[in-house]
Order: sequence, then structure tokens, then C-alpha cells
Amino acid sequence: MKRDSRKDSSNGGVCDGPDVANVRSSMIGEIENRSSHLLAIKADVETQGEFVNSLIREVNNAVYQNIDDVVAFVKWLDDELCFLVDERAVLKHFDWPEKKADTLREAAFGYRDLKKLESEVSSYKEDIRLPCDIALKKMVSLSEKMERTVYNLLRTREPLMRHCKEFQIPTDWMLDNGILSKIKFGSVKLAKMYMKRVAMELQSKAAAEKDPAMDYMLLQGVRFAFRIHQFAGGFDADTMHAFEELRYLAHLLNKN
Repeated sequence: MKRDSRKDSSNGGVCDGPDVANVRSSMIGEIENRSSHLLAIKADVETQGEFVNSLIREVNNAVYQNIDDVVAFVKWLDDELCFLVDERAVLKHFDWPEKKADTLREAAFGYRDLKKLESEVSSYKEDIRLPCDIALKKMVSLSEKMERTVYNLLRTREPLMRHCKEFQIPTDWMLDNGILSKIKFGSVKLAKMYMKRVAMELQSKAAAEKDPAMDYMLLQGVRFAFRIHQFAGGFDADTMHAFEELRYLAHLLNKN
């Protein structure tokens, strides 16, 4: 019986053979792939030295007065670096100005994201064909995107400005009176749209039986207005008028 037991155990080991072979094959494949990648990096280091050194000179000499020129330069630089098999792995073998290149990228991407957001906010128009709840959700989504983008910039602005000044990269686009001001102005317009849509919905159902959903919508309108007021630092006259109208409707709703 003991011999049979050992035989069964041995057979079990044989059954595991394909799994072991698969693992071994996978490991060999990984080693071969890794080796090929390292050889490709080594080849780039040995053959692309003149090309990389020309890029180093371009980065070191990059001085711009306009942030749009920085965006164009970074796009060109990234397109050039795509020719390397592994940018980071190859560049570490050269005297690459990493801090300046990274600062140029951070400034370019930060500015591009702000401009894209400004364009989205300034061109936003409410689609009155949409149901009220969907229209309001779209406005909330845009306001959250504004807050997230602006607060991320404000959190990193001080060190980024310091690095930009070190490398003579424009910083005016980060100031409060620049793109940020336009985005905040757009947020005020968004608050006005939101409150007017809520007011229109409340007025359209004023004759109907009292509905708790209307109370909730009114509360959401006030919350949204407060949130934008805090974000933008205040309302203009038109938006303040929309808020007063909403407050009046709240008074009527509670009266009923």
C-alpha cells in the first residue's frame, strides 16, 4: 500500500509538469523580452548621442516670453523624444536637463488644461430640451471640474512659479487676474443658469400639489449658488437677481 501511495504521488508530480513548463516558458520569455529591451536602450545610447545632445542644447536654450510658445516647444520636444526606444532609460545616460524639461512640460500642460476649461466654460449653453434633472447634473459636473482644476493649480502654483522663474518660463497665465478670473466669471454665469432653471421648474409646478421633490430641488439650488459664490468670490448683479428670485420662490413654497 505504501508503494502504491508513492506511485500515486509520483504520478501527481508528472501531472504538474505542463504547469511547470508554462511557468518556465513564461520566465524565459520575460528574460528574453527584457534583454531585448535593454539591448535596444544600449543601442540608442550608442547611436543616438548626437541627436540627444542636440535636444539638450534646445532645452537649455529655450527662453520664451509667451506661454503658447512653450506649449509648441514641448509638443515638438515630445515628438522628437518619441524616436527613442525608452526616453527615461536613454536620457539618464546623458547630461539631460531634467528639471527644466519637466518644468516646461508642467507649465505647458497646466496652461493647456486651463485654456481648455476656459473655452468649455465660456461656450457652455444650457439645452432647454433636456429634462431638468439631467440639465442640472451637467451643470454640477462642469462646476466640479472647474473647482478641481483650479484648486489643483492653486495647490501647486507657488513651487511651479518658482521653478518657472528659475528657467525664464512665463508665469502670468497662473495669476488670479488671468485665465483663473475668466473661469470664475464663467462659474458665476453657470450659477445663474442653474438658479433660473430651478426657478422655471418650480414655477411650472406651482399650481400642483406640494411635492417634497420641489423642496429638495430648491435646497440643491441654494447649495449650488453658495458653492459657486465661495468659489468665485461673489456674484454679479444679474446672478444676484436670480438668487433673489429663487429666495422669493422659496418663501412662497414654504408659505404654502
